[in-house]
Amino acid sequence: MAETLTIVLDGRELSARPGQTILAAADEAGVWIPRLCHKGGLEPYGGCRVCVVKANGRPVAACTQPVSPGLVVESDTPELTEQRRILVELLFVEGNHFCMSCEKSGNCELQALAYRLGIAAPRFEYLFPARALDASHPDILLDRNRCVLCARCVRSSRELDRKQVFGFAGRGAGRRIVADAANGLAGTQAHSDDHALDACPVGALVRKRVGFAVPVGARLYDQLPIGSGSTAAAPAEKP
Repeated sequence: MAETLTIVLDGRELSARPGQTILAAADEAGVWIPRLCHKGGLEPYGGCRVCVVKANGRPVAACTQPVSPGLVVESDTPELTEQRRILVELLFVEGNHFCMSCEKSGNCELQALAYRLGIAAPRFEYLFPARALDASHPDILLDRNRCVLCARCVRSSRELDRKQVFGFAGRGAGRRIVADAANGLAGTQAHSDDHALDACPVGALVRKRVGFAVPVGARLYDQLPIGSGSTAAAPAEKP
């Protein structure tokens, strides 16, 4: 029998394995901790900070912090919920997220997080940045207006597709996703079956001609809130 240890999460004792992260231990126990940049099958990234919890009173990213014997973790508290609301609201106002016309609506993790956190409208001023689209690929659209810089496409391309299609360029407000070809996605090895497309939590990377194959109202988060049962990290289906 594998060695286990005990941690306490929001007053509940959970069994975990040495080396396991707080997020992984919580998922195995059926306790959902909000996340955005994290995706099962990829190396932990710790970029979005939506999964921040308090471990023995210290803020840590649940997706990267390993468990330890007797660890006491707080996740479901008013303070942490408010911090998550602020982070999600900032992502909305820093991009151009028009959910009503987005092909990913109903399957979008950012949108679903907003609903789960009770966000009706961001409290911050919208920035309305001017961001370029890349429609050069015959089967894939890259819409940087919706990108939240989670790096899931970058990591999936490298770790799962064994390619180097995506990367980051620029810094600060000018940071953006780029393709590894001067003429955009059309000049890369990107394929419509790549894991990188399924990894995108928003509508930044979408397959052409299949956006509304599943009607609005019958999509993943139209039925159940994000984090409900198996929907916590369910991948988008390929056409």
